[in-house]
Amino acid sequence: MTSSHLTASTLAVQWAGELLHLLPERALWWPGGRVLFIADLHIGKAATYRALGQPVPGGTTQENLARLDDLIARHDPGHIVFLGDFLHAAQARTPQVLAALEAWRGTNASLAMTLVRGNHDSRAGDPPAALGIEVVDEPFLLGPFACCHHPQSHATHFVLAGHLHPACRLYGRGRDSVRLPCFVSDARQAVLPAFGEFTGGWLMETAPERRFYAVGGETVWALPPSD
Repeated sequence: MTSSHLTASTLAVQWAGELLHLLPERALWWPGGRVLFIADLHIGKAATYRALGQPVPGGTTQENLARLDDLIARHDPGHIVFLGDFLHAAQARTPQVLAALEAWRGTNASLAMTLVRGNHDSRAGDPPAALGIEVVDEPFLLGPFACCHHPQSHATHFVLAGHLHPACRLYGRGRDSVRLPCFVSDARQAVLPAFGEFTGGWLMETAPERRFYAVGGETVWALPPSD
């Protein structure tokens, strides 16, 4: 998939000498490697809360998988790398959630998938082996990138991570403000926003060389540098 197939709502960046696209669906597309990076899917989070007696709505698993299908259809990746927290918790392994995952994987059977274990994966357990998802520990080296769940430094590779569910706050006139998910990059690392529905966000502080890319509606845009 070439950049000419991408909509104007995406934002192109250069990390580790590679062209990547920040997608408004809160995912990262690397056209040179035909890799789609997804952080913090948290499949079954709503089911986990319902198991604890919280009256939260259902349907988030199907919404997440439908959004993934849209990205697959649009970009035709050869590989999806999940940057941790694929399943939310052990309670997420309900028959309904597992059946939805099996059906979704069946429609994408030829697509290579790798999960880099995150902190929730250690509690939820690896995805069922029948899904055919390779599961590895961080860092998972892929081209110039160190694919991780937790933000960290790496001696030779540019880190792509999740875990923080980064968010930023934009201010308008008076006391108006809005909180949005965002991508965040530093000199040798980038953190992706959480892909999953029903996930919160953490406001990240400014720092030297740190850049914020806000996601709102169907657009990603770079915020002015603060340093």
